[in-house]
Amino acid sequence: MDMEVTAWNSLYNAMYAQADRRPFSRATLARIFRFARPHSRRLALFLLFSTVTAALAVATPLLAGRVMDGIWNHAAVGVIVGLAALIAVIALAEAGLALLTRWLSASIGEGLILDLRQAVFDHVQRMPVAFFTRTRTGALVSRLNNDVIGAQRAFSDTFSGVVSNLVTLILTLVVMLQLSWKVTLLALVLLPVFVLPARRMGARLARLEREAANHNAMMSTQMTERFSAPGATLVKLFGRPGRESAEFGVRASRVRDIGVRTAMSQAIFVTALTLVSALALALVYGLGGAFALRGELRPGDLVSLALLLTRLYAPLTALASARMEVMSALVSFERVFEVLDLKPLIAERPGARKVPEGPVSVEFDGVSFAYPSADKVSLASLEEVATLDTRGGETVLHDVSFTAAPGQMVALVGSSGAGKSTIASLLPRLYDVDAGAVRIGGVDVRDLTMESVRETLGMVTQDGHLFHDSVRANLLLAAPEATDEELWEVLRRSRLADLIATLPDGLDTVVGERGYRLSGGERQRLTIARLLLAGQRVVVLDEATAHLDSTSEAAVQDALAEALEGRTALVIAHRLSTVRAADMILVIEDGRVAERGTHTELLTAGGRYEELYRTQFDTGTEHPDPVAA
Repeated sequence: MDMEVTAWNSLYNAMYAQADRRPFSRATLARIFRFARPHSRRLALFLLFSTVTAALAVATPLLAGRVMDGIWNHAAVGVIVGLAALIAVIALAEAGLALLTRWLSASIGEGLILDLRQAVFDHVQRMPVAFFTRTRTGALVSRLNNDVIGAQRAFSDTFSGVVSNLVTLILTLVVMLQLSWKVTLLALVLLPVFVLPARRMGARLARLEREAANHNAMMSTQMTERFSAPGATLVKLFGRPGRESAEFGVRASRVRDIGVRTAMSQAIFVTALTLVSALALALVYGLGGAFALRGELRPGDLVSLALLLTRLYAPLTALASARMEVMSALVSFERVFEVLDLKPLIAERPGARKVPEGPVSVEFDGVSFAYPSADKVSLASLEEVATLDTRGGETVLHDVSFTAAPGQMVALVGSSGAGKSTIASLLPRLYDVDAGAVRIGGVDVRDLTMESVRETLGMVTQDGHLFHDSVRANLLLAAPEATDEELWEVLRRSRLADLIATLPDGLDTVVGERGYRLSGGERQRLTIARLLLAGQRVVVLDEATAHLDSTSEAAVQDALAEALEGRTALVIAHRLSTVRAADMILVIEDGRVAERGTHTELLTAGGRYEELYRTQFDTGTEHPDPVAA
C-alpha cells in the first residue's frame, strides 16, 4: 500500500470513528459473539488467512532487499532469478489469499446482516399496535438498514482489520529493528505527523458529514411526504409550491456547499500527508544511505527498510483509531439490541390452544382497559424524544360486558371517542385487557394461539388499507393458495368483478399506494372480498362505510351482507341506518355500555340512542325509520 492510500485510510478511519464514545460494554460484546457463533468456523479461517497475508506482506520487502544485495555482490543470475520467482510466487499467493479472505469476509458479513435483519424484522412484527402508533417508521427502518450494516462492518472490517494490522505491525517492527534500529526510530518519530492531523481532520469532516446527513434526511422526509398521493393533494390545495421549492433549495444548497468543503478538506489533507510521507521516505534514504556508505547498513537492507516504511505507517495509523472504530461498531450493535430487548406486551402463552370448531360466540366479560404508557411499548430513540412519557394510561373502558351468540350481529354505536374502536381492537388481541376477559368460543383469547385467532376473526376498518401491489396480491394475503376462480368468485360476491375485469391487467393491476388508484367504495369492497376469501367465522366491521357516499355505501352494504351471512359479527357504525337489523345494539359512552337492546327497543326507551337517531334524522344524515314512524 502506498503512502497516498495510507493517508486516505487514516482519514476515513478517523472520520467514521467519531460517532459515539460511550463506555465499553462487555455484555454487548458477549451478545455479539452469540450472534457470530454460527459463523465461527469461517471467522477462524478468515483470521488465519489474514494473518498469513500479513506475514507475506512483510516477506516481499525482505526478498527485494536480498535481490539488491545479490546485484551489489554480483551473485549468480540463477540466485537473482530464484529470488524474483519467489517474489512472484508470494504475489500470487497474496492475490489468492486476498480473494479468499474477501469471500470469507463477505459471507460472514452478509450472513450476519441476514441474521440481524431477520431477528429485528421478526421481533418488530410481534410488537403491539401501540408500538407502531408511536414509532417513526423511518427511524425503525434505519435500524434494519444503517445500524445492521454498521454492526456487520465490525466483523467484516474492524475486527479483522485489528488482527491483521496488529500482526503486520509486530512483524514489520521486528524486521525493521533487526535491519536498523536507528532508521526505525526515525520512522516512529514521524508517526504523530500522520495520526494527529488525521484524527483532528477526521473529527471536522465527521461533523460536516453529520450535518449533510441531517439535511439529506430532511429533504428525504419532505420528498416522502410531498410525493405521496395525500401529501401532493394537500400541497396543491393549501400549500405554496414556490415556498416548498425554496425550502428544498436551501437544504440542497447547503448539502452542495458541505460537499465542496469536504472534498477540498480531504484533498488538502491527503496532499499534505502524502508530502510528509515523501519527506519521511527521503529521510530514510538519506540516513540509510549515509549508514550504507559507512558500511553500517547493506544496500539491500536500505531498500527493505524503504519498502517496509509504508507497511509500518498503515497498521500504526489504523490501530491508533481502532478503539474508536470498535466503539462505533458497538454502538450499531447496541442500537439493534435496543430494539430486540423491547419485549412485546402481547405474547402467546405456553400451551395455547386453537379456537373450537364450528360457529363461535364472542363474549366481553367485565372488561376494563387503559392504553399502555410510552415507556412500555416504545423507545425514545425511535420517537426522537429525549425521554419517554412514563405516565400511566388513563382507563378508557370500564366493566364492558356483552355476548354475541354464534351467528348474531352486535352493533356498537355512540359518540366519537367513546371507546367503540378500542373494544373492537381487543377481540383480535391488538391489545390485551387490564381486567376481565375477552372470549371467542368460550375461551379467553389470551389462551388461544395467535394463528387460530387470525384464522377465526376477520376485520374491515374504515380506511380500507391496501398495499402498493396488484389486486391479486392484496387478495392472496387472506389465502395464499387461492385459485383465480376463487378470487373472481369473491370479487363477484363483493360487487367488484365487473370493475376488475375492465382494468388493463385484470387481477394483476397495481392498486397504488394505500389503494389510491381505486375509489373509497372500491377499496372497501376489495377489503371485503379479501375477508370473504379468508372465510373467517367472526367478522369485525369498524365503521366500514363511514366515509362513503350513498351510492358507494349501497354497494358496500350489499357486499357486507354477503360477508356477514352466517357469521358472528361485531359492527361499529356511525350511521345508525346500517345497524337497524342488528340482534343487539350497544350504546357506548365514556367507555361504558350506557344502553343495550334492539333498534325498536332503544327508540322506544327514549334514551341516548333515540337522541343520536333523531339528531341524524333531523340533520338529514339518515333516512327516516319505518318502524319508528
